[in-house]
Amino acid sequence: MIQINYIRENKEEVITRLRIKNVKDLEQTIDQILDLDNKRRAAQKEADAVKAEANQLAKQIGDLMRNGKKEEAETIKTKSADLKLKEKQLDDQQSQFEQQVQQLLVTLPNTPSLQVPVGKTAEDNLTVFEYGEKPMLHSGALPHWELCSKYDLIDFELGVKIAGAGFPVYKGKGARLQRALINYFLDKALAAGYLEIQPPIVVNEDSGYGTGQLPDKEGQMYHVGIDNLYLIPTAEVPVTNIYRDVILKESDLPVKNCGYTPCFRREAGSYGKDVRGLNRLHQFDKVEIVQIAHPDKSYTILEEMREYVAGLLKELNLPFRTLKLCGGDMGFASAMTYDMEVWSAAQQRWLEVSSVSNFETFQTNRLKCRFKGNDGKTQLAHSLNGSALALPRIVAALLENNQTENGIRIPSVLIPYTGFESI
Repeated sequence: MIQINYIRENKEEVITRLRIKNVKDLEQTIDQILDLDNKRRAAQKEADAVKAEANQLAKQIGDLMRNGKKEEAETIKTKSADLKLKEKQLDDQQSQFEQQVQQLLVTLPNTPSLQVPVGKTAEDNLTVFEYGEKPMLHSGALPHWELCSKYDLIDFELGVKIAGAGFPVYKGKGARLQRALINYFLDKALAAGYLEIQPPIVVNEDSGYGTGQLPDKEGQMYHVGIDNLYLIPTAEVPVTNIYRDVILKESDLPVKNCGYTPCFRREAGSYGKDVRGLNRLHQFDKVEIVQIAHPDKSYTILEEMREYVAGLLKELNLPFRTLKLCGGDMGFASAMTYDMEVWSAAQQRWLEVSSVSNFETFQTNRLKCRFKGNDGKTQLAHSLNGSALALPRIVAALLENNQTENGIRIPSVLIPYTGFESI
């Protein structure tokens, strides 16, 4: 959430940056927020003046009572009671204005970095890096969903029977490949200095609000109504919320956490070729990396995280490209995002496998995640996260790109984890 003080002091900059995200009714919303905040501040100023006057009268009443001037004291008591009533009315007004400001603030997305390209759709994203040669497959090569059926790796129909579309059942070497990738990604993260976390896979409303899923994306999350909990869409949510209402030391930064979890997304409105096989699921596995960083260093760390994810894809020998997302294709909470897409040789298309984002203070303001600087002052930290990596489309690309007429090769870095070299 954007800080109201920042909007008040940098109105034109906020408008300029939010225009990159194509926010509707932007100037009107900003003006409404500032008008309500001015009314709140005026009510607070008047309430403070009334409170000061009431305190002065209370002192007079005490002096009069000690001097035996009870009648004069009673007269002033009446005036004091009126002031207390007025003070309560002003406090109620202030609270009402503050609530209205908050309701509007949570509708505003994060202000994007000025490095973010201007654009409205994914077509306007900027390719900043491309790696590897696209493999040439043999005649009769199959898409991954047919390979999964041929080699009995993943049963999509059985998943439909048990839960519904988008909940596949992994079997045999398909299940072992999943487990191998999870362990490989976790081991790489630990070697890079991340602390492994195994968090809950359900969160409460405060946690969803803290990282920006609520109130923006409640329709995309599975809701456990009886207990008012949400199945997590990503480990980012519980892991980042570890630092809600926490004041860190500057020497603690950056904090680096990683975690494997299943992830759950309703993916409402998805249809067509994009949902075939592993392309889009309701439940999938992912290893997430999260950092809490000093504001002066967060964009350097963003680049380091991008390079880290790129390193994983290179080791898996997957052709990939890195996109800098334009304003119109960015997430609600992000200030800047890189997407990594791998080439799917059988489908002849790019598949997104990772997003690496800097949220600046958008999440930490909601979370009240702060750090005390070496100068003793307390300020908001920056939060970042990235998929490292999401498994479904990685598996799809590995199966498709490594298929031969005699089976599917396993990348050399995974063989110690799978225990087999081919399928």
